[in-house]
Amino acid sequence: MPDIKTQAQLEELLNDTPGLLDHISGKAKEMATIEIEKAQRDRTPVQRVAHPSPDDGLPDPNVAFQDPNIVRGTKGFWANTSNDHLDISKATNAWLGGDQGRSSLRRMSQELNGQFGSFGDFLTCINPVAQRYQSGFDKRLKVLGEGQGDQGGFLVPEQYVANLLTLVLEMAVVRPRAFIMPMASPTVRIPSVKDTTHASNVHGGVQAYWTPESGSFTASEPSFSQVVLNAHKLVGYTTVSNELLMDSALPLEALINRLFSEALAYFEDDAFISGTGAGQPIGILNADALVSVAKESGQPATTIVTENLDKMWSRLLPTSQANAVWLAHPDTFPQLAALARAVGTGGSSVWMANVAGSPPASIFGRPVIFTEKCQTLGTVGDIFLTDFSYYVIGDRMGFEMSASPHVRFTNDETVYRFVQRVDGKPWIESALTPRQGSNTLSPFVALATRA
Repeated sequence: MPDIKTQAQLEELLNDTPGLLDHISGKAKEMATIEIEKAQRDRTPVQRVAHPSPDDGLPDPNVAFQDPNIVRGTKGFWANTSNDHLDISKATNAWLGGDQGRSSLRRMSQELNGQFGSFGDFLTCINPVAQRYQSGFDKRLKVLGEGQGDQGGFLVPEQYVANLLTLVLEMAVVRPRAFIMPMASPTVRIPSVKDTTHASNVHGGVQAYWTPESGSFTASEPSFSQVVLNAHKLVGYTTVSNELLMDSALPLEALINRLFSEALAYFEDDAFISGTGAGQPIGILNADALVSVAKESGQPATTIVTENLDKMWSRLLPTSQANAVWLAHPDTFPQLAALARAVGTGGSSVWMANVAGSPPASIFGRPVIFTEKCQTLGTVGDIFLTDFSYYVIGDRMGFEMSASPHVRFTNDETVYRFVQRVDGKPWIESALTPRQGSNTLSPFVALATRA
């Protein structure tokens, strides 16, 4: 049974419940064998214990293995041996709660819920660096052994496991709405139909004809293209002093919850929205398919008027109307809140009638998402109307987090690093010219600069 030597290995095991159970079972068997061999060598006189000690259900290191013929398990369970031979599986079941070991283990894990003030508090207790300076392990961590976490394993509080796994997607804007493509190699080529105009045909060249009886046919065919995804590396790096890891839970919690989870979602979103394509994904702002709606005649700088939104909606691809969302920079909110439409010689508000309640969550029935990844007010990209089902994200390597105490060993610091390889781009090459009219349509619509 391999030992856990790094923080990354520990966190990977904590997130793998079947693997954690197997690891604990294997380590328990190893412990039983080691202690029996030690007792056989020592042959220490034994004073049998009449009653189980009132501990937390852990083996008593002072009496549990003094007699090679007696092994005391948890909850008052005793496994008897004969001829200096121990039934290892029976002893292991004792530690795990007998035949119901796995269910007992889960109950013990659930008992940890609420025992820690924060996730950082829990991680501080199990951090190998912090343990070097502590006298034993935290009593709230139940280990299967004589106080050695790496021999018995730790039980993860279930409330923290679920919380950590959901953080990235809850904060992401683009990824939950985009088309996700796993990448089996650094470069992936996705065949696509090159469809840029419907003025005379569809699907890049397919034409149908109304013909009379015995009329001649004219051949037509579609045009094809490729969407090429190249894995780009997204990397983060930071160092934390070991004193900080040992003394305070809050910095470690901020490191795990904010730096690693929020940073991944933040910088992915920033690239998917505004990326240049040079060593990073191509964002919708720089996509060839983006449609920019011009400002109104005489419209003042750094403003948004109702007619801007009307025209943006008119340029949205009709098939995207059910999926589109509005993305807007927080700077745009005062302009949206003041939107009005002229009615004869008067007018009326169109988005907010008063400030008694929360602002509306939609425009033309589609959700409004405020994000700082958009451009500031007055600049193209301060507000988008977009259908991210036309945006493809290629995942070459999932989120990988590593920790090392060796890189900054002489400074007594631990280094944390996260890496992800990913690409993203719109899978249509240009806006679509409709069958009638000259105003192009696209799933990606922005409002042009109002300088």
